[in-house]
Amino acid sequence: MTKKRILLVTQYFQPENFKCNDIAFEMQRRGYDVTVQTAIPNYPQGKFFDGYGLFKRRTEVVNGVKVIRGFVIPRGKGGKIGLSLNYLSYLVSSCLIALYLSLRYRYDAVFVHQVSPVTIGVAATLVKRIQRIPMYFWVLDLWPESLTAAIGLRNKYILGFFSKMVQWFYRRSDKILISSKGFEKSICAKGDFADKIIYFPNWIDSALTTTADVATPDVPSSFVAMFTGNIGASQDFDTILDAAEQLKKHSDIHIVIVGNGRDRERVESEISRRELGATVHCVGSYPLEAMPATFAKADVLFAALKDEPIFALTVPAKIQAYMSTGKPIVTMINGEAKELIESVGCGIAVDAGNAEGFAKAILALQQMNKEERAEMGAKGQAFAAQHFNFELQMNLLEDILNDRDVK
Repeated sequence: MTKKRILLVTQYFQPENFKCNDIAFEMQRRGYDVTVQTAIPNYPQGKFFDGYGLFKRRTEVVNGVKVIRGFVIPRGKGGKIGLSLNYLSYLVSSCLIALYLSLRYRYDAVFVHQVSPVTIGVAATLVKRIQRIPMYFWVLDLWPESLTAAIGLRNKYILGFFSKMVQWFYRRSDKILISSKGFEKSICAKGDFADKIIYFPNWIDSALTTTADVATPDVPSSFVAMFTGNIGASQDFDTILDAAEQLKKHSDIHIVIVGNGRDRERVESEISRRELGATVHCVGSYPLEAMPATFAKADVLFAALKDEPIFALTVPAKIQAYMSTGKPIVTMINGEAKELIESVGCGIAVDAGNAEGFAKAILALQQMNKEERAEMGAKGQAFAAQHFNFELQMNLLEDILNDRDVK
């Protein structure tokens, strides 16, 4: 039997590092004919990747996957104007490409990788309507709630507009895949979509379990609490630095920040202003292949999100990555992520915005012996291996694409 032809619609694709890369390449490996409609890569640097541009590599084949890239204005430093132009430019070009692909080729299903912006759904819905094929909407970022949480937007008319848009996408989706169970409440509040929802969480990246000979950051030889990933407003670094001030007198405890993002310059400035340079270190970003060796240099790993309702509904992908390392975890997040850490017993979870509790948690872990910390980490590692397994998730996706009964 001929395998299905899948159109994967996403604004971000390799060389940008997103989970949709895994889906495209694995489905192609399993015999599906996969085409990716995406943008010229520019995340997170804010400029086009080397070798890509308006007249460079707009179409290519990567690991057997056909990739078609629409024009996009680079996001720059990620300010409101830059992001707005980035999102709007790709909305226009993605719709034009979707129209072309719908009239030129034939697909059996369209799969939407929905991180921000949610407007990626317009192009996907266009393909669905023209070709009358199923659409599967993988929700990794709730809209319009993300607009309030990430940039503080509270204009009721703009939020209302995006709320209607999201409802429109959900109504036209054959299945709505959710990366966090907490998303179900928000989605069902927008309409009668319960029967469409399937839990489809992130998985552990294979690169996190593979040793590679690549450069890693230099870190202090004493106790290290490490953060990895995006340095943005949502990650609540002001409260993290509040906790660092409380830990400042413990000169043998070091907070190491690995990553990049639009808030990095401000965070580094705050570290300097608060005179925290001796115990808080921003070491820059490193490729995914460097993460196993980087994680190995940490004693504990930590994550934080601001005290916003939307963040209580999600488990950040970094939590799943952290679990795979066998290191204990400290979180300063409300809701589902907090409950996960507590139920698994793989670390210490405190409420969002609780600098004092966060500092005490790091201190408590520092004062434990290595065996106690190793036992915590092992619990998380075992849970991740069972529940965030890539092979199992891809089997589930095949069931979804082939309309088998799943829930």
